[in-house]
Amino acid sequence: MTAEEPFAVGRSDFATTHWSLVISAGRRGAPESSSALAQLCAVYWYPIYAYVRRRVDDVHEAQDLTQAFFEQLLERRPFEAADPERGRFRCFLLTACQRFLINEWHKGQAVKRGGGRRPLSLDFDSGESRLGLVAADTRTAEQSYERQWAISVLERVMERLRALYNAKDRLRYFDALRPFLAGSPQRHGYAEAARKLGISETTAKVAAHRMRKHYRDLLHTEIAQTVERSEEIGDEIRELFAALGK
Repeated sequence: MTAEEPFAVGRSDFATTHWSLVISAGRRGAPESSSALAQLCAVYWYPIYAYVRRRVDDVHEAQDLTQAFFEQLLERRPFEAADPERGRFRCFLLTACQRFLINEWHKGQAVKRGGGRRPLSLDFDSGESRLGLVAADTRTAEQSYERQWAISVLERVMERLRALYNAKDRLRYFDALRPFLAGSPQRHGYAEAARKLGISETTAKVAAHRMRKHYRDLLHTEIAQTVERSEEIGDEIRELFAALGK
């Protein structure tokens, strides 16, 4: 395999991994759908935690509420009820969390720590460390959720891109060319990358172009898992990058 050849990063998995599969989790007896939902929750739990921490002052209560919310989501599977916002997993998850918090506040009871089964292992220590970096910002709880959702998506895509290059024994290409994903390189950037990789500058430029394509395709696939219809993917990607600027 040469540096110029593309990896196989297709979009054909939309039909089996998009949000309609997760909606089917509302029907009992669909273990593959339950597994898909659990995976999405495990990947995107942190934006919900960031939202809850903006709404709940006590850190332990916020952690308990977040854990309890996902337990309820996985066990009750509330997907059969009509919901106009269900089309995007991002919107669905936030709306479900808002309703959950309202119900908990109306009940007037705290969630007991350590009780019950834990279907998801959530790294709250890591979450608190990440929140500490943004604790002084003035975003609303909803804006914080949107931004952290966007960051989680992009981190997931970058992890998949790295794994793709690693699987093809091209990790050094990933390390050398990753800076070019952000846009125009610095002066002599391609020349320096070419020197590190032992290839020509022209080949480095082609390889960077290929990497950007892989990245776009992986982002497309990641977003496809969180929307109901393929025509929503472009809008969701634009909203994702818009949230990063808020």
